[in-house]
Amino acid sequence: MKSLLRDLIVSFAFLMHWPAVASDCPDMSAYFPGNDPDWSRLLVQLNGEFDRCLDSSEYFALLGAAELNSGNLPRAIEALERSLLLNPENGAALIDYAQALQEDGQLLAALEINSTLQERDDVPENLRAQLAERQDLWQGLTRRTQWQADIGGGYDNNLNGGPRSDLIALTLSGEPIFLALNEEFRAASGGFANLGIAAEHTRLASDAQHSFTGRVRSRFSENQSSDVVEVSGRYSRRSNGIYQNLGQGIGFSHVSFGGKALFTGTDLRGRIGLREGGSACSEYMTGALQHQAWHTQRRLDGIEVKLGAGSSCIPRSLDNHSFAVEVNVIKNVAIDTTRLGGDRLGWQFVGEWQWLSFGGVLATRIELATLLDDSGYAELLASNSRRRRTNRGNHPNNQLNKRQTKHTRRPTRWRRRPRHFAKSRARQPTSLRKSPTSNWPKPGRP
Repeated sequence: MKSLLRDLIVSFAFLMHWPAVASDCPDMSAYFPGNDPDWSRLLVQLNGEFDRCLDSSEYFALLGAAELNSGNLPRAIEALERSLLLNPENGAALIDYAQALQEDGQLLAALEINSTLQERDDVPENLRAQLAERQDLWQGLTRRTQWQADIGGGYDNNLNGGPRSDLIALTLSGEPIFLALNEEFRAASGGFANLGIAAEHTRLASDAQHSFTGRVRSRFSENQSSDVVEVSGRYSRRSNGIYQNLGQGIGFSHVSFGGKALFTGTDLRGRIGLREGGSACSEYMTGALQHQAWHTQRRLDGIEVKLGAGSSCIPRSLDNHSFAVEVNVIKNVAIDTTRLGGDRLGWQFVGEWQWLSFGGVLATRIELATLLDDSGYAELLASNSRRRRTNRGNHPNNQLNKRQTKHTRRPTRWRRRPRHFAKSRARQPTSLRKSPTSNWPKPGRP
């Protein structure tokens, strides 16, 4: 950091070899910072010359450097953009502008500017090495791989999902007949252990954010016939449009129960963001299509369609909290027309809350879903009434992990602006790029 600052100061006169346009603007060389600059004092001095230097690219480059090193990021970006609008070849402004964009989360734009700087012929060798080091550092922020291992345990009074009653009622000629249920089909209770491992690799590209995830989860207990192992994988892609952000994904899930294959699902998912901007909430629409295969009972196979909408919010008054709600309509279509109950129609509600605290993330997820069969399930059960299935879930999660906190500190950035992949507070002041003026954002629009 100090080495780059020293090299920049040495090279400042070389990089700023153009004359000031405004006749009243003083020579900026008198304001060049020394080896131990007082940025706050320099900022006060430069603000006093503002009205006299409205047409000086050199002035706004130096003002942007002072704002950046004083921690005023929005003002720094505005000043540096004004400098580059006046002179797109201003090397000092370009170096600082790349740094400001990186700190603002616009990593790809910062990389592009820094790469163009390295291609310029007028960059001093001592500064070129620093730019190459910065390029490698930022390039590493476009890739991230995370591993997670889980272990837990507890007691369940229904490990196998069986009925708790020792009798089963059959309906014959309109009259119920009670039969004893074999012991092996009744609810089994006992202790269990949960084991899991997951990996996620995320890569930021110029067009989108790409993610690959894999997970293995298992539950083992004294009742080995109810042991569960699930293997899943997914690829997802997120990109931004002019007015909307888009997300697509494809994945699979395979479940074995009691050592035998039970279920395999493959799905396609999509999501469209409905609003961008400064609002505390972002709304979206979502949809999914899944093929369901039940290996031991192929009559249960189906195609499930899910459509819904949701909203995620970070209230300005509660900066460390985020909330999300989602409501979906579900339609499950039977592949085999002889499937008991026929098609199913239902809905799903999902609520999430996240709190950044104690150096980590405290999160919980509540899910409620219900499905109703189109037709009676069986003549012998409950007078052929339609079956209603309701699932409820509450999934608390407490991750005291500082590295995880770094990437989830601003969750809306991930959902709404995938190019804002990572942020680094390492500050390397001062600026270059061969680019037409039209390629630069207007002042005040970072």
